[in-house]
Amino acid sequence: MNPLASKLPSVGTTIFTIMSRLAQEHGAINLGQGFPDFDPPSFLREALARHVEAGRNQYAPMAGLPRLREAIAQMIAERDGIALDPESEITVTSGGSEALADAILALVHRGDRVILFDPAYDLYDPMIRLAGGEPVHIPLEAPRFLPDWERVAEEIDGRTRGILINTPHNPCGSVFGAKDLEALAALAERHGLWVISDEVYEHIVFDAHRHRSVLSHPLLRDRSVAVSSFGKTYHCTGWKLGYAVAAAPLSAELRKVHQYNTFCSFTPAQEAVADMLTAHPEHHRELGGFYQRLRDRFVALLRTTRLEPLPVAGSYFVLADYSAVAEEEDRRFCEQLVREHGVAAVPLSPFYQDPPPELRLIRLCFAKNPETLMAAAERLATL
Repeated sequence: MNPLASKLPSVGTTIFTIMSRLAQEHGAINLGQGFPDFDPPSFLREALARHVEAGRNQYAPMAGLPRLREAIAQMIAERDGIALDPESEITVTSGGSEALADAILALVHRGDRVILFDPAYDLYDPMIRLAGGEPVHIPLEAPRFLPDWERVAEEIDGRTRGILINTPHNPCGSVFGAKDLEALAALAERHGLWVISDEVYEHIVFDAHRHRSVLSHPLLRDRSVAVSSFGKTYHCTGWKLGYAVAAAPLSAELRKVHQYNTFCSFTPAQEAVADMLTAHPEHHRELGGFYQRLRDRFVALLRTTRLEPLPVAGSYFVLADYSAVAEEEDRRFCEQLVREHGVAAVPLSPFYQDPPPELRLIRLCFAKNPETLMAAAERLATL
């Protein structure tokens, strides 16, 4: 019998799982893995229980409940002025991760080159490889962490088929501006590229910034898939409910993968989220302000420590420079942080194909109660 040949020989357990396990083992405050330590809205929890009790526990339609897709279309129309067809252009998935996987598997063919930007969420590269494609990693420069579009243009060749972007960005907290979207659109139009846009933090933007979806640009509208996550919007990451939006031809291809991947997603949660979108739109409208207050609180606390927070325009993560504290590489620093100071963070190097040798940055999640952030800051002050 031949030994098992791995399709992903260089992939191990994710850094998020590793750091969360260490946090649990050492009783540390977990600012590593990106999940809130507060509950979803009470209306949403009560709606879920109500729909379970009402017997809505069997398969939903493959593309998602019609009333949920209609509510998503209404939300996007209100924010971006885009008219979507809920029947053919919106697909409900088991989290943003499934939507991203479906889009990649649907669009990437063997030998295709796909551009992505480092630091990058760890799902992108392995999924492109599973689809038979070749990931092309382009580094983002600190502290802005936005693409150099001239460098991107230089990397495009005859085998380049797509670009995968993430805005608001995890782990860097950067947000695409209008010029970034224009540059992306020009390249996609000139070279006939499709775009997959990870927009799971779409409602979590701060200060003068605003979220610009690829769907809002006329040159990107028909060649893009936008992915989002209700887990991020409603503080319920364990529900694993998200969605993908794309023009009908792209959605049709994505659904071919979706129907043989999960087929459909958690029915009572779909019902509850449809209720929430309809009855309480103020939640997603005010989410940026809610998280901005947490960001401001946590950044102020970090400045009382020897860590130096970097600017963050969106998402619920902040990068912190620890070079004033230690010289060791980031993974080792994070392990010591858990064991010796009782705080779990995530090193930035696993988000790179080739991390810069001078990298001294860690990612901290501020989607936590103020008491949690205060307790973590007190421990970090001992560095």
